[in-house]
Amino acid sequence: MTRLWNDPAAFADDMVDGFVRANGRWVRKVTGGVSRSTRSPEPQVALVIGGGSGHYPAFGGLVGPGLAHGAAMGNLFASPSAHQVEGVIRASEQGCGVLLSFGNYAGDVLHFGAAQEAVRQAGIDCRTVTVTDDIFSAPPAEAERRRGIAGDLTVFKAAGAAAAQGSPLDEVERVAIAANARTRSMGVAFTGCTLPGAEEPLFTVPDGKMAVGLGIHGEPGIDLTDIPSADGLAELFVERLLDPAEIPEGAAVRGGRVVPILNGLGSVKNEELYVVYARVADLLEVAGLTLVDPQVGEFCTSFDMAGASLTLFWVDDELERLWLAPADTPAFRTGSMDTSALESVTADGGEAAEAELPASSEESRRAAALIAQALAAVRDLIGEQAAELGRIDAIAGDGDHGIGMQRGTVAAAEAAAALAEQGAGAGSLLARCGDAWSDRAGGTSGALWGLILSTVGSHLGDTELPTPDAVAAGISAATGAVMDYGKAAVGDKTMVDALVPFADTLADRVGAGESLADAWKHAARAAAHAAEATAELMPGMGRARAHGAKSLGTPDPGAVSLALIVERVHPVLAAG
Repeated sequence: MTRLWNDPAAFADDMVDGFVRANGRWVRKVTGGVSRSTRSPEPQVALVIGGGSGHYPAFGGLVGPGLAHGAAMGNLFASPSAHQVEGVIRASEQGCGVLLSFGNYAGDVLHFGAAQEAVRQAGIDCRTVTVTDDIFSAPPAEAERRRGIAGDLTVFKAAGAAAAQGSPLDEVERVAIAANARTRSMGVAFTGCTLPGAEEPLFTVPDGKMAVGLGIHGEPGIDLTDIPSADGLAELFVERLLDPAEIPEGAAVRGGRVVPILNGLGSVKNEELYVVYARVADLLEVAGLTLVDPQVGEFCTSFDMAGASLTLFWVDDELERLWLAPADTPAFRTGSMDTSALESVTADGGEAAEAELPASSEESRRAAALIAQALAAVRDLIGEQAAELGRIDAIAGDGDHGIGMQRGTVAAAEAAAALAEQGAGAGSLLARCGDAWSDRAGGTSGALWGLILSTVGSHLGDTELPTPDAVAAGISAATGAVMDYGKAAVGDKTMVDALVPFADTLADRVGAGESLADAWKHAARAAAHAAEATAELMPGMGRARAHGAKSLGTPDPGAVSLALIVERVHPVLAAG
C-alpha cells in the first residue's frame, strides 16, 4: 500500500511540486501540469500528453527534448480538467500547432476534447490522437474503443521524434496514428493498488490468482487464472499478442521487427521482469521476429499494483528510426541528445487573474447564498458516502468515484462560500463552482458535474429573479448538455439514467404550478428509483463497459451519487 503522504486530497499537487523541484533541468510547473523548461531555437509542433496521476513515469516523466513538450497532470487516476489541459497547451505551444495524445478513457476524451475546442477558437491548430493499445478492452473489430495502457510510450515517442525533426503538424499527426495502429499491449495483476489515505485497495485478487486484462486505473481484470511461472506468464503474453487477429495491418510475424516493452505496474521488481523477459525474447525470436531496442522497467505504473504488461510495437523503417531518435526526459533517455542550443524558458505559466464578478441583483445574490448552503450540504453528504460510492464503483470500474466526487464537492463548496461572501450572483457562482468542481475532481464525473452547474448558472444569470421555471429549464438544458457531451443515453447505465427522470419530473411538476421545493422532492424520488433500477442494466459506456455482467445487480455509482445529491438539496430548498 501507499504509505507516505500529507493530506491525501493534496497528494497529486504535492507530488508535482516535488517532481518539478527534482527535475528543473527538463520541466517547469505551469497551470495544469508541467511544460518543458527549455525550448529549441526553431519552433516545433508541440506534443501535449497527459492523464491522471499515479502512473509515473507517465506522464510528466516523459516531458523533454525529443519527446513531449508538456503533460497535463490530473488528480490520482482522474483525467485532468479541460482548464488544466488548456493551461498546458498554452504554455507549450510554439506557433506550429499542437498534437494532443492520451489514453482512450472517457474522462480524458471529454476534457482534452473541450480544451482542444477552446484553443481552436483562439486560433491554435490542435489535433488529437488517442492511444488504444490494450487488446483486452475491446475486440479487434472495435479497436477504436480500446483503452490506452503502456503503449502510450510508443505513440508519444514516435510523435515527439517527428516534432523534434521539424515535421509539420500533419506529419506529426500521421506518425502518431501509424504508431498507435502498430502497438498492442496486455497486462496482468496479482494484487490491486491502494490510493493514499485509502484503507482498502481499489480491487483485490484472490490469493494464488492473477487478473488478466486489467487497466492501469485499477479496473478489475477481464479474466482470473492461477498465477503461472515466469515462463508461463511470458508464454501467455506472447500467445495473446501474436494471435493472428492482433497482428497490425502491413506487419508480419515471420521477418517482422518489434520493440518489446515489458512494463512493471508498481511493485513487481525489475529482477522479476528480467526473468520473464528472457522467455519473452526466446518466444518472439523463435516466431521469426527481430527485436529492436527492448525495454524492461517501469514505463506506465498503477501506484503499488503488483503486475506487469507486455507491449509490442511493430515498427517499419520510419517508425524504427523515430523510436531510436534521441530523447532526453526525466524518465526516458535514448541516443545522444545535443542540448547546447536549447534556450531556457522563463515564463512561469502561472494562473491567469480571476475575472471580476459581474453586477448582480439582490434577488440573485440571495439565491447564490442558498446555492452555497446547498453545496455545503452536498459536500458533507458525499464525505459520508465516499467510501460506499467507491465500493460500488470498484465492482466493475476503477473504484475512484467516491474520491473524485469528494474532491469535486469540497472544491465547489469552498468556491461557493467565497463567492457568496464576495456578492456573486447565482449565475456566476454556479459557473465558477462548476469550474472548481471540474478542475479538482477531473475524470468523467468532474466534467459532467461542472457542465451541469455551469449550464444551470447560464439559465439563472446574475440579475434576474431565479424562478422555478428558470431552474427547471436550466436542469433540462443541463441534462441535454450532459447527454450530448458524454454521448450517453438512458439505458447505458450512467448518471443519465437518474438525471433524465429527475429533469423531466421537475419540469412537469413546476409546469403544473408546484413550488420549486415540492417539485424538487418528487423529482428526487424519481431519480432515486431510477438509480436503483440501474442495478439490472448492462453498462454501455465508460470503463465499466468492458466488464459487462460484473456490474449486474449493482447500481451505477454516477446515478446513485446524483440521486443522493438531489435528495440532500431538497431540505435546503424547503428551508430557504
